[in-house]
Amino acid sequence: MTKYIGILGCGWLGLPLGTSLIEQGYSVKGTTTSKEKIPLLREKGIEAYHITLTENEVQGPIDEFLQAISILIIDIPPKLRGKGPKESYIAKMQLLKKALKNATIKNILFISSTAVYGDAEGTVNEKTVPVPSTLSGKQLVQSENLFKEDCSFSTTIIRFGGLIGPNRHPISMLAGKENLEGGSAPVNLIHLDDCIGIIASIIENNHFGDVINAVYPEHPTKKQYYTNEAIKRNLPIPHYSDTNQKKYKKIKTCSIFLIKNYDFLTTIN
Repeated sequence: MTKYIGILGCGWLGLPLGTSLIEQGYSVKGTTTSKEKIPLLREKGIEAYHITLTENEVQGPIDEFLQAISILIIDIPPKLRGKGPKESYIAKMQLLKKALKNATIKNILFISSTAVYGDAEGTVNEKTVPVPSTLSGKQLVQSENLFKEDCSFSTTIIRFGGLIGPNRHPISMLAGKENLEGGSAPVNLIHLDDCIGIIASIIENNHFGDVINAVYPEHPTKKQYYTNEAIKRNLPIPHYSDTNQKKYKKIKTCSIFLIKNYDFLTTIN
């Protein structure tokens, strides 16, 4: 029987990740909450399933999706901001974990965020105890622990920094803004190419049972970085009026270098 890598959530990261893994010779199953997106996934070579997690139920053929998957990548971010009703992220993850009891999955990759470190100051690494300051951060930590503490499978948690890549860059929202705070804070970003590269490296080296901060190792200040990015794109420069002497957090990546000294593929500049 063919063994699959499963990607729960083929969105901005999950879809190109699935495409890349197929190019590397893996068989991939993937889910989407949009029926209209099914043909696109199939076009990319992904065995596609229409599945939606709510806080009350898993809608769609979850057991069929999980069948024959050896590695499950959980790439469903908490959507606890913006307009519309808010659903409990941890409740969704609890339902997912219950569904996993009927599967034979041995390894899980849980996509998390450096947001779990909240308002920590100074250098932060994987040994830093997360103290999240937002609802989404708190539920991410709870969800990390939900899978990490279950001995039924071996889980690696990847805490990505701010995501940048095609059609996604903070400067699009910051351009021309006045009186921004945090100008002296270091940026903690990572490009889509490296998100995919790091996940592929973890799979290739069977590096499960770890917590990994995945952030590009250079950290210019926000003022310096976003000024340069605005100039490059011919956008209005954002203006910072930060006089705060707070020591902002700088995310350090340690564990990733255990994975055959991973070399970052794409700079954040």
